[in-house]
Amino acid sequence: MSRYRDVLLFFTLALLWGGSFVAIEVGLDYYPPVLYAAYRFDVAALALLSYVLLTRDDPFPRTRGDLVAIGFSGGLSVAANNALLFVGQQYTTSGIASITYSLVPIATAAVAALWIGGADLDARGAVGVVLAFLGVGLVAQPDPANLGGGVAVGVGLIAVGVVAVAIGSVGLRTVETSFSSVALTGWAMGFGALAIHALSLGIGESQRLPAAAPPALLSLGFLGLLSSAVAYTIYFTLLDRLGPFEINLVSYVVPIVATVAGALLLAEPVTPFTVAGFVVIVLGFGLLKRREIADAAAGIRFPG
Repeated sequence: MSRYRDVLLFFTLALLWGGSFVAIEVGLDYYPPVLYAAYRFDVAALALLSYVLLTRDDPFPRTRGDLVAIGFSGGLSVAANNALLFVGQQYTTSGIASITYSLVPIATAAVAALWIGGADLDARGAVGVVLAFLGVGLVAQPDPANLGGGVAVGVGLIAVGVVAVAIGSVGLRTVETSFSSVALTGWAMGFGALAIHALSLGIGESQRLPAAAPPALLSLGFLGLLSSAVAYTIYFTLLDRLGPFEINLVSYVVPIVATVAGALLLAEPVTPFTVAGFVVIVLGFGLLKRREIADAAAGIRFPG
């Protein structure tokens, strides 16, 4: 029964994270992009920190390691990543943005190898990393005559955000914390929301209250509550049960959800280059994680 529950949670997580790219597209019609990202984490931090304060015996950061971890996660994985994602998604479709974002496990392995050493990144693993970034190139389809605009700019910004996530994730491995992953995520979201608001003010975005139009409220509620607070709680639950390799596979279900939802709900185009780029990224991941894939396959037991 617990295995079926984990499968249900896995696909729920994919639906919530895949739907977030569509919700971003909808909300960008009502907000400046960085302010929209800030509002997302205002809602998420309020919800998740309320949960943490009500359910945890020791919910507050107490050590220097706690503060450093909040800085890595809130400053990079939340603030830098989402500011770049929301700005970049102005130039892309939901599907293209989500496919670019599927680089996160690959970029994290590459950063880990450079920073703390990683067994994953041997010669064939390095080829897998290069292959994945070539796949992103296929998705972006850069036009040499128009490198200052279009999809290539959006994909480039989102890819920089992916690197920020990777650095933040690896940085977390270098510090010891005294509280739970869910509590850390809540405080990181709060810190990240403040940092994004400061960035929005700093770049001169028009400041406004959340829009009252139903699509704007629904998209913000979905992003803040479901695809952030609820989804990250599911993520850490599955991380404890399944381990990092299996949970990272959600990165390759999310683009399918986002692409299909974007095509059905927003009439976004899906080009052969988009599909080919995604396939190449998945092949790069397979080459990088071939040992884990082999171990997982060896552990499968069929009746008889």
